[in-house]
Amino acid sequence: MSLATANKETTNKLGAFLRDRRMRLDPAALGFATGRRRTPGLRREEVAQRANISPTWYTWLEQGRGGAPSADVLNRIATGLMLTEPEREHLFMLGLGRPPEVRYKNVDSVTPRLQRVLDALDPSPAIIKTATWDVVAWNRAAAAMLTDYSKLPREQRNILRLMFGNPRVRDAQDDWRSVA
Repeated sequence: MSLATANKETTNKLGAFLRDRRMRLDPAALGFATGRRRTPGLRREEVAQRANISPTWYTWLEQGRGGAPSADVLNRIATGLMLTEPEREHLFMLGLGRPPEVRYKNVDSVTPRLQRVLDALDPSPAIIKTATWDVVAWNRAAAAMLTDYSKLPREQRNILRLMFGNPRVRDAQDDWRSVA
């Protein structure tokens, strides 16, 4: 590798990251022809197709030309390259110098494996809540000690709404006035 190529690699960290992630993908697993390929992984055109952007624009990003991509383009590239959430954040830091907007995923339940972990914690009450305080899983002890969430409609399984909006829960607090 020449000195000029090495310098370009260090200055174009976004391109190096994109190239690295592109080369890690298996074309056959993604439905692309596996005929003769000069390099491992996907071709630039295939990533562009998966990301729904122009192949020229994707090539320019890898080559460090064409300016900064938009957040929308980075999100599409992250999807096309099947990046993990930490890799997506790294992509944004390289491409825009800031992390991406926080994406909230609505969670309605947990995996059976996680439910077994909760159940194994019995006799200790244990719950799993979302970032918005919706209870999505609990064990028997939590149902007995806190609230039997299975008897509540899904939209009422919110800890904050229960605490501040349910008179029965409020009355169970020793000194409600000091909490509110």
